[in-house]
Amino acid sequence: MSAETDPDRSKAFLGQMTAIMNGGALALMCSIGHRTGLFDAMATLPPSDSATIAGTAGLQERYVREWLAAMVTGRIVDHDEAADTYHLPPEHAGLLTRAAGPLNLTTFCQYVGLLGKVEDEVVDAFRHGGGVPYDRYPDFHRVMAESSGQRYQRTLIDQVVPLLPGGAGAFESGLDLADIGCGSGRALLLLAGAFPESRFTGFDIAEGAIAEARTLAADRSLDNVTFEVRDAAALGVEAEFDVVTSFDAVHDQARPRDMLAGIHSALRTGGTYLCVEPKASSHLPDNHELPMAPLLYTVSTMHCMTVSLAYDGEGLGAAWGTQTATDYLSEAGFTDIEVTGIRDDRSNTYFLARKP
Repeated sequence: MSAETDPDRSKAFLGQMTAIMNGGALALMCSIGHRTGLFDAMATLPPSDSATIAGTAGLQERYVREWLAAMVTGRIVDHDEAADTYHLPPEHAGLLTRAAGPLNLTTFCQYVGLLGKVEDEVVDAFRHGGGVPYDRYPDFHRVMAESSGQRYQRTLIDQVVPLLPGGAGAFESGLDLADIGCGSGRALLLLAGAFPESRFTGFDIAEGAIAEARTLAADRSLDNVTFEVRDAAALGVEAEFDVVTSFDAVHDQARPRDMLAGIHSALRTGGTYLCVEPKASSHLPDNHELPMAPLLYTVSTMHCMTVSLAYDGEGLGAAWGTQTATDYLSEAGFTDIEVTGIRDDRSNTYFLARKP
């Protein structure tokens, strides 16, 4: 016998589901607006017709006109029916264009289409176990590099460096820093350029990312930064660095405990580990009010967790949270663990831990 239903709750949930479907569709359209430069073009224009917008962006008018219809009905772009013109309000442009830096939310909209490409494989993993390996995400590195690059440009030198012992002065005097899971080296390239007296080493298992990082370093004539292909869980380095950093790199590891133990070994006595991870609690009820919690858990299910499980890993997931992260850091031998953050990065928690 089925339980009686509350018609008001059913009606409200119908509205919620409609918003979810429209939101998913608009996320794809916003991703297209970002990748084609449409939002950037519109931010420079007064109210304009579709032909002018298409011409400014160097795109086909018919596609732009249909895209604009989605943007208007999604209440993202304003439409003057009498003049048949379209306008991107400045209040919206501040969250949709490349000029917004880390506040540009369209960067994250790209994950919807990207993760949709592996939906069939994730569904299969639900049924049979295992996971989807990293090489099934050929565009993930590009999107991650773009989003992290925007954040680094805004925050790394002025907000992250001051968190570390000695701040900029320590870097100016000269220290040894390693970045684990460095990707294409965006963070290290900025640091190496700003602090020529210090020495920087990036480690990543992705050969393509390391090759790109080496090319970028050579293009910038930076001789104080090197990049090595290395599994984060098998660093094999002993007491070589004053500072080690990792940016959103621990939670999707197959063996995160081995990674943290290796980082501890790589640090000199008294050295500091800066571990940046997605802001979340380890307890689900605490995340109900987290603004992007559904997106965080979706990215985790369809990338972070499943990649780890593909290699028989722990499958921590992106929302492993502050409590678990602190426990893992303590288990690895770190002390004086400080949980903090920075002004222009509201989506991550910054852990500072010391090797005694």
